[in-house]
Amino acid sequence: MSEIARKSFRAEQENDDEVEKYEVEDVREESVKRHRSMFALLTWDLGLESSHGNRDKVMDGIKGFFIIPTNSSQRWYRAWEKFILLWAVYSSFFTPMEFGFFRGLPDNLYLLDIFGQVAFFIDIFLQFFVAFRDSQTYKMVFSRELIAIRYLKSHFIFDFLACMPWDNIYRASGRKEEVRYLLLIRLVRARKILDFFSRLEKDIRVKYLFSRIIKLIAVELYCTHTAACIFYYLATTIPASNEEHTWIGSLTLGDYSYSNFRDIDLWNRYITSLYFAIVTMATVGYGDIHAVNLREMIFVMVYVSFDMILGAYLIGNMTALIVKGSKTERYRDRMTDLLKYMDRNRLGRDIRNQIKDHLRLEYDSSYTDSAVIQGLPSSIRSKISETLYKEYIEKVSLFKDCSLEFINHVVTRAHEEFFLPGEVIMEQGVLVDQLYFVCHGTLEAVVICEDGSEEIVAILKTHDSFGDISILCNISQPYTVRVRDLCRLLRLDKQAFTNILEIYFHDGRKILNNLLERNESDARLKHMVTDISVHIGMQEAELALRVNSSAYNGDFSKLKSLIRSGVDPNKRDYDGRSPLHLAASKGHEDITRFLIQNGAEINNLDNFGNTPLLEAIKNGHDNIASLLAKDGGVLEIKDAGSFLCSYVARGDNDFVRRILAYGIDPNSKDYDFRTPLHIATSQGFYVIAKLLVEAGASVLLKDRWGNTPLDEARLSGNTILIKLLEEVKYLQLPEFPSSSQEPSGQPSLGIVLWVPDTIDELMKTTSDHLKLELPHASCIITEDVGRILDVDMITDGQKLYLTSNQE
Repeated sequence: MSEIARKSFRAEQENDDEVEKYEVEDVREESVKRHRSMFALLTWDLGLESSHGNRDKVMDGIKGFFIIPTNSSQRWYRAWEKFILLWAVYSSFFTPMEFGFFRGLPDNLYLLDIFGQVAFFIDIFLQFFVAFRDSQTYKMVFSRELIAIRYLKSHFIFDFLACMPWDNIYRASGRKEEVRYLLLIRLVRARKILDFFSRLEKDIRVKYLFSRIIKLIAVELYCTHTAACIFYYLATTIPASNEEHTWIGSLTLGDYSYSNFRDIDLWNRYITSLYFAIVTMATVGYGDIHAVNLREMIFVMVYVSFDMILGAYLIGNMTALIVKGSKTERYRDRMTDLLKYMDRNRLGRDIRNQIKDHLRLEYDSSYTDSAVIQGLPSSIRSKISETLYKEYIEKVSLFKDCSLEFINHVVTRAHEEFFLPGEVIMEQGVLVDQLYFVCHGTLEAVVICEDGSEEIVAILKTHDSFGDISILCNISQPYTVRVRDLCRLLRLDKQAFTNILEIYFHDGRKILNNLLERNESDARLKHMVTDISVHIGMQEAELALRVNSSAYNGDFSKLKSLIRSGVDPNKRDYDGRSPLHLAASKGHEDITRFLIQNGAEINNLDNFGNTPLLEAIKNGHDNIASLLAKDGGVLEIKDAGSFLCSYVARGDNDFVRRILAYGIDPNSKDYDFRTPLHIATSQGFYVIAKLLVEAGASVLLKDRWGNTPLDEARLSGNTILIKLLEEVKYLQLPEFPSSSQEPSGQPSLGIVLWVPDTIDELMKTTSDHLKLELPHASCIITEDVGRILDVDMITDGQKLYLTSNQE
């Protein structure tokens, strides 16, 4: 189509918008024999089944100059449709009359019949240029070749045969009755009348009750009119000599006889035939008119059988009109409300068309609505959903490697929806609360650039999903999703999806990893990788917080559910604490035992260097500490000296006793080389000092200033501590050989020497002054039993001892 034609087409659409908004096109095409899926059934019901079977040949562009858009959007074609409708009414009414009452058209009707046939020939010609919607993509097709193929394969043959001059053919064939039967082909034109009534019912400008009653009356009159013509045909095909053996030839009404009915006025004969047809249909005949010969009896039986069906149809429709609530009425009421809303808010043409098209789609596909099965038990509805949707959900790339239980939960919460081509389901930059999965059809992901241009970043097909990035990462939608072809989608609400992930945490991690993997492989969406990675970290932190919170609060059932759902029992929070740390610190023995049984690491260190065993000891939970120690728990304390000294300084007797029982070194030193015994003696803590001494604490170790714990006790003036340490001191001093002992049993006296140049000279000088026999294997040690190997290691004022290696 040329540019001028395109502009003309747009202008026509804008001018006719006020009229077109009240009309809904019925796009139902010819029925197909087989439907292998629900989506195929829907496309057939909407008139979307392909008439040529080749989807790839659908052309979106307009080819040729003379193409008539659909929906009667051009005024002249709309006027032509009304004109041809009148001729369809005339032809549908007059064809049975011509078949039953004439043996060749009268001269006064011959020209009228020719004019009508010419009009229908023109309509056949125009049908080759009327655009249509493609069966698969639901897009308008303007290709002249495809339009012609579609029409040739549908109604063309019947329309063409209906235009044949059957009256002339009948005369040329020697007036054979079999040829006259072909005249009834023209009854196919009644479909235009049915199309008119179908549109009239959906036209909200016309009362629904009025349109339905008019249609029912028309159906009844047409059926009785056709039957009347056939009744007369049965009588008129009997030879004139036997006309008294027909229903009308034997008829006598009062003083009036129909013995020579062929000579009676045409109008009287038709009214009599119509009367017979109506009373027979209503089965209230009075016996004045009845079948006489066998042919009439057979037809009456067939006609009455048909009338039972027709009567049921008429009564059923009248009942529906009185009761109300029919599908069409609900559609009309909703359309009326929407039109008022659109007018009140002055919505634009595009959004108006989308609303009307979507409402029509819901009307034509309402049999797929979940409301149909709403009354069934939930277990049955779940099975139905699993049967219909599971094969699509389990193949979604987002759910790769997810558990079967998770898939089943998603399936039972999914809802089916349909969208027309051109509809925008999600817009870039909005917050999304729906997750969609593609069952059938094609969509496109479009990114709107800063300059307003569009870039297609992805094509979404079956088993793809969208809305997942926005929902899972709590960010705005990164791209716009627009429908290309008629789509069948499964929708999952954000709240329902979140509730499912509350149960299946391990599947949630898999979903995030799948999402990250999918976007890493697409260079055009790599800018989303950072956001997804950040969110994965946030999810991991949140999951660790929930697990630790359950362990801390003693919520055993929740913790058990989390661990059995696949959560790592060694999840750490921001302080590096695992669930075992918190359970041990709070004394939850059942949770501690459960975590150990499920693979929790017993000797994990948090960010402060604490193990679960240390947490149990700190908080006085001896049963937990014993349980952890039994299963391999150890104390791994960084800077154990400062740690133990701090608790000794507080005077925490119970903690010191517990921690010494689990093997901490009582001689650990702080930054000033002070041991816990230094602190205890300086503070006068006798009980703690005794605990330390019993655990092996040395009274001979010196701090940075050369003071021993005994020195600290003497400074504090605590005689009891001094006595305790004095007793322990001699037990901890190195023993010398027996020759060095005085008879009294007291240790020999020491001497003060200048330090010689070598260690050997020091030992020889010492033995000479002390008059001792120098052992073969002797050495010099410090107070804390450290061996001196070089004289440079000796400091001024340091006390040294001469002893043997064996001692």
